Amino acid sequence: MQIAVDVMGGDYAPDEIIKGAVESISEIEGKILLVGPKEVIEKKLRNYNYNLNKLEIIDAPDVIEMGETPAKAVRQKKDSSISVGVKLMRNGKADALVSAGSTGAVMAASLLKLGRIKGVKRPAIATVMPALEGETLVLDVGANVDSTPENMVQYALMGNIYAEQILHKSNPQIGLLSIGEEAKKGNELTKETHKLLKNLDINFIGNVEGRDIFTTTCDVVVCDGFVGNTILKTAEGLGKTVFEMMKKELNRSFINKLGAWFMESSLKQLKKKMDYAEYGGAPLLGVNGVVIIGHGSSKNKAIKNAIDVACESVKGQVLDQIKENINERTDRADG
Repeated sequence: MQIAVDVMGGDYAPDEIIKGAVESISEIEGKILLVGPKEVIEKKLRNYNYNLNKLEIIDAPDVIEMGETPAKAVRQKKDSSISVGVKLMRNGKADALVSAGSTGAVMAASLLKLGRIKGVKRPAIATVMPALEGETLVLDVGANVDSTPENMVQYALMGNIYAEQILHKSNPQIGLLSIGEEAKKGNELTKETHKLLKNLDINFIGNVEGRDIFTTTCDVVVCDGFVGNTILKTAEGLGKTVFEMMKKELNRSFINKLGAWFMESSLKQLKKKMDYAEYGGAPLLGVNGVVIIGHGSSKNKAIKNAIDVACESVKGQVLDQIKENINERTDRADG
């Protein structure tokens, strides 16, 4: 197994990306390919004692910045860390790519160089969100602003496979995000999607509401990318705000501080569960390769966990599972 890591992607590149990759080498069954400017990577690696047999530097002198137009940047910067990383996969020299760089650029490079899985109309970004018990997989969270009912059906199928193979959920419950549990609730997209999902050979439980993402109502929540990305950003902001409020309240008096001392272990566990770094990265499902997109502010722990997600996706043969199931089950829904 060979996992390509975009060393120049993210707010804390290259230091935190390299640190996370180095921390992974003792666990990965194979090799990590560090993709970025060779001189920069070599200089940073002098700070570590690492196994040469587990790391390989792939020179990619160009960098795609966050503000650049994704498709244009990918075409013009053929030697960027993102472009070279995807090219390694296309040429069979890497089994997966991990990048915390521009999401748009990673998507553009993946679509241009890897293409979509045959039958998949549009790829989807899937992310794991914390729930009362375990976690909930939500997709799409930003790959597509607009979606059709057929796209939504394919999101459900890909989410079902990912939940089974990577999250180890047996017969996962699939919910369709809407404004009410009744089938007649929602806009035209959700109503039409509901009709199609009923014909799928999956455990579709019907409509769910936004609050159900954080409960144990279902394992996978399907929505269009505009709504999904809004939910993701709202949840991130809410999590940070709640913890800041808690800090202020706990420091307001001696009694509160004493109570916080007794609750320290529980508070740490809660913070860990709500930390995006614990979940690694979000898979870009539907492209013809294993691509894991990390949070832009990923540090070493998030990168290490994203590499773990990439390894699990390769081991779990998620790509092959989607290829085998997507067309047959989509046709069944249409029928």
